[in-house]
Amino acid sequence: MTVPQTLDRAGIAQRIPHSGTMCLLERLESWDAQAIHCTTTTHAHAENPLRTAGGLLAPNAIEYAAQAMALHGGLLAAEGSEPSAGFLASARNVRLAVERLDDVAGALHVHALRMSGDVNQILYEFAVRDAQGRALAEGRAVVVLNTPLAGKENP
Repeated sequence: MTVPQTLDRAGIAQRIPHSGTMCLLERLESWDAQAIHCTTTTHAHAENPLRTAGGLLAPNAIEYAAQAMALHGGLLAAEGSEPSAGFLASARNVRLAVERLDDVAGALHVHALRMSGDVNQILYEFAVRDAQGRALAEGRAVVVLNTPLAGKENP
């Protein structure tokens, strides 16, 4: 089986540990060994599980980026192998240009660029942009892999 260059929401949900409405990404636009680009309109959905009474606040862009990173890891995994279990260990230098995401018109473009990494951790730079390319959220994130905590289910 060859690794697809694009995926729809169902294909993404099969490759990340999020399902149902918590799978926030709708389309894999492109990817390579270093970068991934996904799009979505779930930020505008009333049933978005991250939405509060105040709307979908901008810090939730980090979760969109984390799901793109998880998908990237799944796409890079050797054929027939399980992707490494991982969790977001830190988000640094995060810059938010908006207060809320739910009032952003059009699709969100979620980009993640692998800066460095090994079998234990990966450093990504991420950006969530609107349909016109304006940065809504940017930063860096460390994903920790293959740790006892990463593979455990939360009670």
